[in-house]
Amino acid sequence: MNGQVTHPTEETRVLIVEDDRGIAGSLVRGLQQAGYVVDGVRTGREALAVPSPDVVLLDLGLPDIDGIEVCRRLRARSDAAIIAVTARGEEADRVVALDEGADDYLVKPFGLAELLARIRAVLRRRRPAGPEILRYGPLELDMRTRQVSSDGRPVALTPKELGILECLAADPGRVVSRQQILERAWDAHWYGPTKVLDVHIAALRRKLGVPGLIETVYGLGFRLGAPGEQG
Repeated sequence: MNGQVTHPTEETRVLIVEDDRGIAGSLVRGLQQAGYVVDGVRTGREALAVPSPDVVLLDLGLPDIDGIEVCRRLRARSDAAIIAVTARGEEADRVVALDEGADDYLVKPFGLAELLARIRAVLRRRRPAGPEILRYGPLELDMRTRQVSSDGRPVALTPKELGILECLAADPGRVVSRQQILERAWDAHWYGPTKVLDVHIAALRRKLGVPGLIETVYGLGFRLGAPGEQG
């Protein structure tokens, strides 16, 4: 894996889940050289036992537990950015990995420069700039714990719904396009129909229970409406 390395601006822990010792060793050396703190494991069980990584590079072809199942379990308990690193190039495999909580994917073979770029991209999406707790009208969003409340009532959101809300709450009142939301909450490489977003917006509105909080700006996208103008 060749390429220019750039150092992260803060200490970031990367967990490599890869049963091929040669590939794992190359990844560990490259990421350490780039300034990351790196742990490496070879099985899904070992991966699930590692506490609090920031980024997980997850091989989908593990010897004990299918990588998709590991991805599902990690996402259920962790806010780590997950990049599926796999030899499976079929679109169906990529779609399943993304649906089960992966933030991005890489198909082997790949270069170190591309890997580092993908890590930076998923960290930007997982660590948006700004205050850790966003308050807007009845809405409160803790960016660190990814917990949401509306009028003091805890609201359980799916990862997609949470991604949509984070995208809108980062700059209340600003119109965010459909494509921007899809790239943030789904995948940076999203090329599918944008109508899938409407279903998740409807569910998000229903769960928050605040009429008018999420406004549709026809032909442009969505925004958080002014609290004083909610109907």
